[in-house]
Amino acid sequence: MVDKKISHNSRVIQDSITESISAMFDYDFDGETVFECPLPEIPKDYGIGLIVGPSGSGKSSILDIIGQTKQPVWDENYSVASHFCTAEDAQRRLSGVGFSSIPSWLRPYQVLSTGEKFRADMAMSISSGACIDEFTSVVDRVVAKACSFAVARLVKNEGIRNLTFASCHYDIIEWLQPDWVYDTLSGKFLPRGELHRPERNIELVPCNSDIWPMFSQHHYLTGNINKGARCWLATWGGVPVGFSSAIAFPNGNWANGWRGHRTVCLPDYQGLGIGVRISDATAEMFVREGCRYFSKTVNPRMGGYRNNSSLWRATSKNGKARPDYNHNRKTKESKYKMLHTGRVAFSHEYIGLN
Repeated sequence: MVDKKISHNSRVIQDSITESISAMFDYDFDGETVFECPLPEIPKDYGIGLIVGPSGSGKSSILDIIGQTKQPVWDENYSVASHFCTAEDAQRRLSGVGFSSIPSWLRPYQVLSTGEKFRADMAMSISSGACIDEFTSVVDRVVAKACSFAVARLVKNEGIRNLTFASCHYDIIEWLQPDWVYDTLSGKFLPRGELHRPERNIELVPCNSDIWPMFSQHHYLTGNINKGARCWLATWGGVPVGFSSAIAFPNGNWANGWRGHRTVCLPDYQGLGIGVRISDATAEMFVREGCRYFSKTVNPRMGGYRNNSSLWRATSKNGKARPDYNHNRKTKESKYKMLHTGRVAFSHEYIGLN
């Protein structure tokens, strides 16, 4: 329902330039401008609201009536993560908006890419009652859709209420899944029945480790990869979006054992759930071949997903540090393992689709 209007009047001093331009384009101008736009009746309680429409159609004016917009302040002497209350809060909120690059968390804001800055701003800004203008205006449409998808999940998981966005991009609507959408172009609310989330059809194709340099800088542990690893490239519409690999895991208690080695999703596509899906798909291939498949991660989002997934079964080492790693081990991984004796990790076996 729309029964009110917002009016803005502005005046400039007439000079030779304004008079010349008015005459040039036959525009009747006396120095005063009047702008009016309808003020919709916003619901009192909702998760996400979206005001969408072209520039100059009144989005920001409506948003100003709903609440105050705030721009995060970043100190160039501190990492992005240091601006949050705790390390756990930083991890939860940054991951929650699809910003999953741990190395970038520890960099100052000013050196981040445009897409990373956008996601960091969202992580700092999103809260109940917040108003965010120009949503996704500074990023390409892939990042816009991925971040919208992640934000919708974060709002639902955190129970955030009355979060309102304004954007000139209609392509994010189906990814953001707002509770209401007001279109300033038509002056109407868009029906909820028209909203449906797009399918994410990811293809996983075999490759070799030569393609790893495309993904190595985005992995949170090390840029190295085992040359004997079996590797797969994940593509979306023919475009590379992720990488997965596994290595043999010999053990006296079982035959044909394998374990996850590297799983990476490129930054622009983080937040869409691609990483866990390609990890599942890789594991499923091995199980169907009659192998046992294990995986360990310190990534809380992936570890939490596996804890709650019927596809994975926690091992006896899940959620525990590994003081049993010791200096007497003479394998190639001894040095790496000693760095993680006190580190709590998630450890699971993939049991597959039933």
